[in-house]
Amino acid sequence: MALPQARADERRRPVAGDAELRAASADLRAGDLLLLAPGNYRGGLSLSDLHGTAAEPIVIAGADPEHPPTFVGGNEALHLTRPRHVVVRDLVVRGQPGNGINVDDGGPGKGAASHVRVLRVRFEGVGPRGNHDALKLSGLTDFEVSECEFLGWGGSAIDLVGCQRGVISGCTLRGQPECSQHSGIQAKGGTAQVVIRGCRFEGAGERAVNLGGSTGLEWFRPQHAPYEAKDLTVEGCRFRDSQAFVAFVGVDGALVRRNTFYRPRRWVLRILQESQGERFVPCRGGVFEDNLIVFRRAELHRFVNVGEHTAAESFVFRRNAWFASDGAAPADHRPQLPTPEADGTYGVRPGLDPESLELAPQSPLHGRGADGFVPAPR
Repeated sequence: MALPQARADERRRPVAGDAELRAASADLRAGDLLLLAPGNYRGGLSLSDLHGTAAEPIVIAGADPEHPPTFVGGNEALHLTRPRHVVVRDLVVRGQPGNGINVDDGGPGKGAASHVRVLRVRFEGVGPRGNHDALKLSGLTDFEVSECEFLGWGGSAIDLVGCQRGVISGCTLRGQPECSQHSGIQAKGGTAQVVIRGCRFEGAGERAVNLGGSTGLEWFRPQHAPYEAKDLTVEGCRFRDSQAFVAFVGVDGALVRRNTFYRPRRWVLRILQESQGERFVPCRGGVFEDNLIVFRRAELHRFVNVGEHTAAESFVFRRNAWFASDGAAPADHRPQLPTPEADGTYGVRPGLDPESLELAPQSPLHGRGADGFVPAPR
């Protein structure tokens, strides 16, 4: 329901400069729209217990999306602790040595963080080396990260620890030579029911998507989860220039479908178990289907790297299209997989543009890869 005009105007909180930003952010309430004028703002803004509602979220946004305000300096640009129904949009985060934006629940058992949306935020050179993430989310539920751009980072572009029920969509992750970018998107520490959809990964770390990982026991949410991650989906994405595009690491069920993978540098996939102990199930239940993989035999160490203490025999491969651009014989196009593939396609030239990673209109492989992904209607 629309607010009356007078009331809507009262909820707009325009600010210009650090002093106004910090004064206005000290008493934000449900329905407030904090609008930052173009310009540079000092990082290190830490806000706790911002509680909007579904009908009246608290919004922190650039006033002019064409000229977004830029957070520079500070160990982190913005830290939200225990937020509920908060939107952060149309900002630039640049060069923080810690993390870029940090959203958390204050630690396991310290409270709840939920219903946060991060939209159209550009992250540049956070870290830029070591375990420093552009966007770090811990203990967050029911969240959305959409249309964000990540240009160089230290650890992960997006690091999820113990997060539940989220969607990451339409984001671009592009590594930079001055940054270490260990992984693109990492989901671990009990993270479950997260979808990564329609994103583009270019040089986004050794593992572009890390489905699972290795987490200290004290950081798990839920505390006694027997897996690093569960029920994750990667769909409609395009990948290039990583050692491995997808790593299943201590995950209990993950679906990777209708993605386009171009020239993996060492492996297409990895199946690993890094968290040890009786409580943890072996990495299991991965499904890899309807993907398009264009590779060079000379660049691959092997198709799938399988580590110890995994249940690789539980993985399913079906309807993927494989093409070796340097293949001379039919066997060159056939991958060696941990289980037999059903209804795969091998050696059909895809007509894939190496820059856009899109199929030509006349391609015989429409329906495979990211071009074949059609989002379900909302």
